[in-house]
Amino acid sequence: MIRVIIYVLIVFAFAAGFAWLADNPGAVTFTFQDFDVRTTVMAAAVFLVALLVVGRLLWLVIRALIRTPRRISRQVTDRRRELGHNALTEGFIAIGAGDSSLASFYSAESRYYAQTDPLTLVLTAQTAQISGDDMAARGAFEAMLAQPKTRILGLRGLFLEARRRGDREAARSFAEAADREKPGLGWAGSALLEYQAADGEWVAALATLENLTTSGSIDRARATRFQAVLRVARAMELEDSEPKAARDLALEAHRLDPGLVPAAVVASRLAARLGDAKRGSKVLEAVWRSEPHPEIAAAYMDNRPGESNRDRLRRMGQLTKIRANHREGRLAMARAAIDAQDWAMAREELRGLIATDPTERAFHMMAEIEDGEHGDIGRARDWLSRAFHAPRDPSWVADGYVFDHWEPVSPVSGQLDAFEWRVPAERLLSAGEELGKTTEAEQDFQPPAVVEENVIDAVAETPEQSDAADEALAANTGADTVTHQPDDPGPDTDEEPDNTAKTTGASSASSPKRFKLFPD
Repeated sequence: MIRVIIYVLIVFAFAAGFAWLADNPGAVTFTFQDFDVRTTVMAAAVFLVALLVVGRLLWLVIRALIRTPRRISRQVTDRRRELGHNALTEGFIAIGAGDSSLASFYSAESRYYAQTDPLTLVLTAQTAQISGDDMAARGAFEAMLAQPKTRILGLRGLFLEARRRGDREAARSFAEAADREKPGLGWAGSALLEYQAADGEWVAALATLENLTTSGSIDRARATRFQAVLRVARAMELEDSEPKAARDLALEAHRLDPGLVPAAVVASRLAARLGDAKRGSKVLEAVWRSEPHPEIAAAYMDNRPGESNRDRLRRMGQLTKIRANHREGRLAMARAAIDAQDWAMAREELRGLIATDPTERAFHMMAEIEDGEHGDIGRARDWLSRAFHAPRDPSWVADGYVFDHWEPVSPVSGQLDAFEWRVPAERLLSAGEELGKTTEAEQDFQPPAVVEENVIDAVAETPEQSDAADEALAANTGADTVTHQPDDPGPDTDEEPDNTAKTTGASSASSPKRFKLFPD
């Protein structure tokens, strides 16, 4: 509206000017050499306006002629850009549909029409990947490194290619480069944390985890758990050389995750070593109050070196009172009673468990009682046979393997915090079994080593396996056969099972490795 008003005012001004000139005639004389031109003011004004108009038109024509090549070039460029964008769109659609031939066609078109577009390299790399051309994909990712916009994308592509072909060192170097470019980047930080943990670089892993937490690339609860696990790992590393620093790290891990049993065990062991057994006992009691665990019971018994077995039994009673009527409490009391050679108490604690909730650990303890109290190898062998077919006790399980103690990193896959305390499946591989077969986890990540000596063999599940185990047991004792009596309530069951027996916690020390039935 304002422009219209200004235009009207300008036209009105010109009209008023010409009207004024018409009302006030005058003469204009122009002399050039021998020429004299004389005209009216009105005619001179009209001539001047016409000259300006012609000059303007002439300038527009000249400018159009000058700009025409540029305009044509721009139109060609726009057309190429449009065709390139269309080729990229169709190419990515073809990749999503899994059509490698169509993707290759549009990839070639995009390289022809949109050579400088960063997405061209992405389309080329993905086309090569779905076509199985690893060299072409690697070349496209390497080309991305030269452009700032695609450098991180190129590093990620090279990282994935390196992991796919099992080149652990190259994959780690690409993850480190991406983490330096952008600290806290989710995929790079997580991969670097995994490699650092697998290589035992606990301090570096904690720093990487801090970057991931600060950037929000990892869940807060998961980050807290990882911090606790890494601190326990570092404490275990420093346990011999720097016990005070190790104790502080273990206590910090316990504070971060009170349910992390290894943190409490390490903190208690170090506190006792530094002369602060009371503090270690409090840590163990706090974990036992939350969830009784056999390793907590074992650490509690060993918390005061030099203590007699009778005193250990008395202190175990104090611990198990915290969570009365818990099966781990009964197993722990039975373990302590066996060590103190209080056979009656040990039987009393185990009798109720065997009647209501029997597991292999309880049967192993009963066999040890028979051997220790009476030297009755026949009855002990019968209890061992029952243990062989009994339900399994909870164990440390990681990646389908059963281990006899916790570790911060799985020796199978290299995964941080992979260990779980649970009842294993009926058939889990031991770490020394079928290691020649490559699992999916091993294809994605190559572990530094497999620890075979820390593994408990899996329980046999077939009758043939059971018979083979019985024959081996009989060979060790010199007997011809091992008799199974699954329906028999077991030896020494003249008395009714007392389900109201004292309930206390268990010790992981009840494993068959401590069983003295078959001395050397």
